[in-house]
Order: sequence, then structure tokens, then C-alpha cells
Amino acid sequence: MSVRDLLSPFSAWKNVLRDPVTIADPLNRDAAPRYRGFHQNDIAKCIGCGTCETICQNGAIDMLPVDSVATKIGDSGLRPRIDYGRCCWCALCVDICMTGSLTMSNEYKWVDPNPDNFRFTPGIDRKSWDSAELGYQRPEQHRLTETKRIAMQELEADERIDNFAEIVAGYTVAEAKLEADRCVSCGICVATCPTHMAIPEYIAAVRDGDYERGLKILYETNPFSQVCGRVCTRKCETSCASRHEGDAIAIRWLKRHITDQVPYERYREIVGDPLPPTGKKVAIIGAGPAGLTAAFDLARLGHQVTVFEAKGAGGGMTRYGIPEYRLPYEALDRDINLILSMGVEIHYNCRIGVDRTMDSLQQDHDAVVLAIGLQQGRQTRIPQSNHERVYRAVDLLHKITANEPFELPHCAVVIGGGNVAMDIARSLARMQKQQYGVVNITVTALEEQQHFMADADEIKEALEEGVLIRDRCGPQGCEVDTGGKLIGLKTWRVVSIFDEERRFAPKYDEQDEVVHACDTVIEAIGQFSDNSLLGELLTETLEWDRGRLKIDAAGRTSEPWLWSAGDCVKGPDVVSAVADGHRVAASIHQKLQEEDR
Repeated sequence: MSVRDLLSPFSAWKNVLRDPVTIADPLNRDAAPRYRGFHQNDIAKCIGCGTCETICQNGAIDMLPVDSVATKIGDSGLRPRIDYGRCCWCALCVDICMTGSLTMSNEYKWVDPNPDNFRFTPGIDRKSWDSAELGYQRPEQHRLTETKRIAMQELEADERIDNFAEIVAGYTVAEAKLEADRCVSCGICVATCPTHMAIPEYIAAVRDGDYERGLKILYETNPFSQVCGRVCTRKCETSCASRHEGDAIAIRWLKRHITDQVPYERYREIVGDPLPPTGKKVAIIGAGPAGLTAAFDLARLGHQVTVFEAKGAGGGMTRYGIPEYRLPYEALDRDINLILSMGVEIHYNCRIGVDRTMDSLQQDHDAVVLAIGLQQGRQTRIPQSNHERVYRAVDLLHKITANEPFELPHCAVVIGGGNVAMDIARSLARMQKQQYGVVNITVTALEEQQHFMADADEIKEALEEGVLIRDRCGPQGCEVDTGGKLIGLKTWRVVSIFDEERRFAPKYDEQDEVVHACDTVIEAIGQFSDNSLLGELLTETLEWDRGRLKIDAAGRTSEPWLWSAGDCVKGPDVVSAVADGHRVAASIHQKLQEEDR
């Protein structure tokens, strides 16, 4: 042992006259401006996604309901409770918070005799530091996940304008994994999805590269996964937590990616076999997403299901209303064939009310489902709209799908700002480019373009393809020359669409008049169901609600043997129709089970 070692305890005396480095009065000393003290939470910003709970490695955060916060779309109603017996003040919860609601004050002093008080819900349990301006907040450019969506390869406008080839290519495996890595698995999207698909679980399957597991998860809740992987309205993405700091996760494209990666020959084995036959029979009118989803569920439960379809192929408006550049028929047919493999039987070109009666379906089956969709186009009824060159968009889309001949317009004006309007405009643009070499299509709508009902991607791609869009145009009449030839559509500038009570009551500036030259006008302002198949007696017997069949929460009509589902009762939306199909199938199955008890 050296002399230095012996004297080292006394060496501290040399510092006795220096300034002290310890805190003289810790109870009255402010912490550094960005000190990570006790938590704050802006309740108005917080959406209860739970990413803070997930990332906390010490289990110091629990997501709990609070009385003052209601559950709603995009907000779970839960808020984080912090347990300071476990918290290590690492601030990962602040760094991961998608909305920036969670921060940390620079307050580090909290004395309380009750240890239970050190578990509290910031923003709900009021504290002295709630309004403290100093403390740790996530730096503006600091993100734990990528904020930009991984781009998908797609055809450029000049490559796609003269054909109906599918525009988007789908993610590669590498691209899909990068996009899946952006997901924090909060699950707030699940409540927004009409079918409540297990979105975090199938995105995790993409991350793991386990596509068969992902496919099984998809088809547990959505037998139209190939369809919805392309044309779903993706309500889930509107509530995605990632949207608060960048782009929403490409949930729809990741669903499609899973279906693209698994060989179709493996689908049936992965989805599994139906249960043994029950001896019960169910008739379904309409082979669209709602009807076939109900058929899928009921067949898997062992019931004998027969579908009656008026057209020559299944799919409903997904086939006869959505162009093939958005939804290839091959993808649609794969979903339909999987449903048929469960033992479902479809009678095509069979019109109920003509080839079969509702009475016969009731007598021959234990339950009947009406899922006829919205096949009829609404009319504007403006002057001269009964002209032979004024069409409904749904009628022309059907002709295009069925390869039925019609006179292709040289110059057409479409009335409407929804997806159907964009679909017919873009379909005719392709046909014009093929036949005439030029595109001459104009879309007019009451709304401003940013308020169109159409998907933003549809509007963007329509413009890229040469479609002209004229917003705030109210149709006033079709212009016809002295020889009876349609020569244009007259519109007035829209001043307002709704009155003070938000009722539809458009007002126009009559002085701001435009005549859009054309030889064809196409109305795309909505659709309705043809209920004539019900017959007069049943129509009178059933209860109605503003022109639509009145149903209960399970889809049951006022007649105990008849259910209804899909667009004809809920309005046009593929994934909502799928959810409706599940709902009526569950109700019918319960009723059939009760009959056997």
C-alpha cells in the first residue's frame, strides 16, 4: 500500500474553500428547463391509442377509461395512468406519442404520505404542474417511426389512359415490411373498421413474413379480402394514430399484399372446412358482398345456402360498378370461388319476382336474406333530361363490364362528384383514347372540389388522365338544338348547397351561367334499389323507413323469416356491406339454433 493510498481520505480538505457542487436547497431549486419530471397530458389531443403503454418497458403505464372522455371514432376513450413506483423517467412514452399530447413537466418534487397517490392519470387528476410550460417535450423533428408512407409502384397516366389494366402494382416484400414497421400496433383502427378486422395482427404477420397466418386472420372477418385490399373505403386509415404525425399506415395495401403473397391454391386449406351439415336451408337474393358474406358465414356453420343472382356473374356493384383498372375481375372471382368452395350454390340469371317468387323462397327455406344492392341510378329531372343521350352512370358501367354495345360519346359531361362519377368519367376517357385518340370528358358537381365525395386518389388520377373537373356547377337543363340533338348541359354557379338547418337547398347565381358543350350527359348523383321483386302484398306488409326497408340492429325486417343487408339498407360501401353480411348471418344462425332447442 502506498503513502498516497493512506492519505487519500484527507485529500478532500483541499476543496474546502471551493464552491459546493451539491444542491444547497433542493426543495426550492428549479430543475433544468427540459428536465424530465412528472407527466402532463393534453386530454384534448390524446386519442387513447396506447402506444405509450406498449413502449413502456417497466409496465408503468396502464390505459384506463375516464368518466369525462367518451369513446368515439378515432378515440378509444382511454387515458394513460402513470405508476411512479415503476416509472424510470426515460421519456420513451413522450417520444412515441403520435399526437404530442403526452409531455413531462420539469417539476421533480412531490411529497405525499399516501403511496397510492403516486399512480395518477395526467390531465385528469389535477396537479400543480399541469400548466407548467417548462419540461421535456418531444423535439419537433424527433420521431421513433417513419412518418412517410412507403410509395407503391403504379402506372403513369400515359401508360394507363388507353387500357383497363390495373393501375397499382402492389407492394414488394421489402416495401411491405418497411410499411408494416411504421405501425405501432395500437389497434385504434380496429373499432373504426366496419368488420373489426384484426389489423395489428395481420400487419404483424407481414412484419414477420408469415403470410399464411396473415391470410387466415384476414378471412376470419372478411371473405372479400382480395376485393377490399384494392377498393376498400379504408375507414381504418382515417383513425390511424400515425396520421397525427404523418401519413396513415397503408392498411388497405398491406391487406392486398398478404393476399398476393399466398398461392391461391393454398387459400382453401388455410381458411378451413365448414362444420357438418345442419339440415337448415337459407336463400339469399343478390350475389354482392353482403349476400355472399352472409352465405360464406352460414355455409361455414353447416347450413345449406342458395344464392339467387339476377345478373350473369357474382359480385354485385363491385363487378358492375367498379372499373377493372381499380378491381380486376380475376381478384373478385378468387374471393367468390372461395365462398363457393364452402358449398354455397349460386343461380345466375335468376330474377326473383320473374323466375322465382318470394313466396316460394319463404316456403322452401328456413330464412331468406334480401341483399339486392343499389342497381338503379337516380335522375336529376332537369329539363330535357329524358333525352335519349342522357344516361345513368350505373347503366353505362354495367354495359362496359358486360361488353354490351353502346354509342361511345365524342364529348360527354358527367353530373356528380362521387366515386361513381369518377369511375364512369375515367372509363369513358379510356375508351375515347382507344377509339378517337383524344379524351373529352368533363365532370361537374355542386360541391367545391376539396369537398367531393370521391376518393382523393380518384380525383387526382382523373385529372392526370385528362378529365376536366368543374366544381360549384348546378345543372339546370340539357340543351337541345332544333333538330333534337343534345348539344350541351347548362349550369349555374352554386352559391350554397345547404340552408341554415343543413337541409339540402342549393342556391345559384343565375347570372353566372355556363353551357358545357357535349353530345352526351351522364347522371351520377346516387342510386336506389329496385324493390319491385317483393310484390305488392309483401311490400305493403313490410315496414319501411324513408323508402328503405326498416330493419333492426341484426338486419331483421318486420317479417320474421326475412332479413336484409348491404347497400340496399345501408348505402354504398363494400366493407360495410361485408359487415352487414356477418351481422345477418349471426342473427339467422342464432334463430335456427333456437328452433332446434
